[in-house]
Amino acid sequence: MSDTPVIASPKGFYVELKAGKRYQWCACGRSRRQPWCDGSHAGTGFEPVTFRAERDEDAILCGCKHTGTPPFCDGTHNNLPGGYATDDPDSEANRAIAAVAAGAGPQVRLDGSCYVFSPQRATLQPRGVLRYCAAVSPAHGALFQSQFYAEIGNGVTPVISADGRHTVLFITAGAGTVTIGSRRFEVQARTGIYIAPDEAWSVHNPASAPMKLYISNGPGSEDLVFLEQMPPAFDDRHPERRALLDPAQRHKMAERYYQMLVSREQGSTVVTQFIGNIPESKAQPHRHLYEEALFFLAGSGVVWTETRKTAVGAGDVVFLPRKQLHSVQCTSGGGLDLVGVIYPGDNPSINY
Repeated sequence: MSDTPVIASPKGFYVELKAGKRYQWCACGRSRRQPWCDGSHAGTGFEPVTFRAERDEDAILCGCKHTGTPPFCDGTHNNLPGGYATDDPDSEANRAIAAVAAGAGPQVRLDGSCYVFSPQRATLQPRGVLRYCAAVSPAHGALFQSQFYAEIGNGVTPVISADGRHTVLFITAGAGTVTIGSRRFEVQARTGIYIAPDEAWSVHNPASAPMKLYISNGPGSEDLVFLEQMPPAFDDRHPERRALLDPAQRHKMAERYYQMLVSREQGSTVVTQFIGNIPESKAQPHRHLYEEALFFLAGSGVVWTETRKTAVGAGDVVFLPRKQLHSVQCTSGGGLDLVGVIYPGDNPSINY
């Protein structure tokens, strides 16, 4: 008899489930048919988890056997011994990966639909005191979300409609107020905020220096939608829309950490925003089932895919399609600070 399962894999197992089919997930970790049971649990005190798929879907089943949501991965493997393995950037295989230098344009293409976008090399469109550009959009390969970089001069922006989409903001510089329908919220650098699909919003910058922020929406759009006036709609079921930094809310991932910002707590049911820090290291290549946009706040690093890599720094945005093999490396001693937006998903620690 044993009360400790064997860690079959330090990562989750990617599977394609079929609607109505019955499955038995190995809970003991001893099966040779991972992640499925082959009867090896006999005499261990473990029993397989039997479940029937409700629909056709991709899923990540737990490989470490320590998940709190069996049979599905919940990211627990990241904090088990060897669970968040690092990769040697100077290995023979990694030395063969081609470095792609930035050109005059804002986009550096990597493998698949993955790319890095630099707002510093982009042309910003003016709209009143607002200047902005699209960093991630359906035209560039995104299936679920868009990402806009914006700078706001002194004054109030035009009213921007959520246009039936979930909208998430993150302020990187400056301070002011965000008005959502009939409600107003004080914001400052490193504040996240959520706007529901049937609402509209605007930003007031009282200072002479520009406010800087990232605007995410999902499903994605090619452009922002402007209105002549602010509609009063505000969903009172979620009165607090701000997400503030709180070290007590950090989740550890080996030597890395992240904190959830915009999530279900603010009313967002499909788009999740988080902030994290990567110490000087390179993560082992991995994949996610969600689509992800990362923007870097401080530090320097390298984004790797299968056959390409490129340098990144503060302000850059990286777009990661679902299932794209990738790795983020920090090359600065002070660590690499970043914000991520995932869609659809609510747990940035799940990978395979």
